[in-house]
Amino acid sequence: MDATEVLQNGLDQVRDVVAQALDGLTDDQLTTPLEPGSNTVAWLVWHLARVQDDHVAHVAGSDQVWTSPVAGAGGGGDTWARRFDLPLDDDEIGYGFDQQQVLAVRAPADLLRGYLGAVHARTSAYLAGLSPEELDRVVDTDWDPPVTLGVRLTSVLGDDLQHAGQAAYAAGVLRRR
Repeated sequence: MDATEVLQNGLDQVRDVVAQALDGLTDDQLTTPLEPGSNTVAWLVWHLARVQDDHVAHVAGSDQVWTSPVAGAGGGGDTWARRFDLPLDDDEIGYGFDQQQVLAVRAPADLLRGYLGAVHARTSAYLAGLSPEELDRVVDTDWDPPVTLGVRLTSVLGDDLQHAGQAAYAAGVLRRR
């Protein structure tokens, strides 16, 4: 197994953990914080998908899934951003959100699952086209040491795994209430 296959396996796990977390939750449960000031399941899933979408689009030199026409939507400018219809700018990914912004992320499980699925498919296609050597390419010189593609993708995976685990935990608690 090479490094891109390890990254793919990890991102597959994110998708699978999120799917289990979303199963059976009501729209109210998705948007209920466990404690005042904590993140909701809906925000956690939206955020992890937005981070993956934003960061992979950047290193791939492509548009984000969030603002691109949805595949199979039949035209009309239908995008994931329009489907979610959040009171946020399209470039938001959730970093630094206050509680009001977290609670503004309201979406049913099928929409969250669909967006993450589209992001996962695009990321998988990108990873499939990478050679292990390309992971050494510098993608961000604003850090010391400069960030390579491998480090950036590992960072995305780590962030997504953390948030998927948080969503799974919160979903488990919410199901017991």
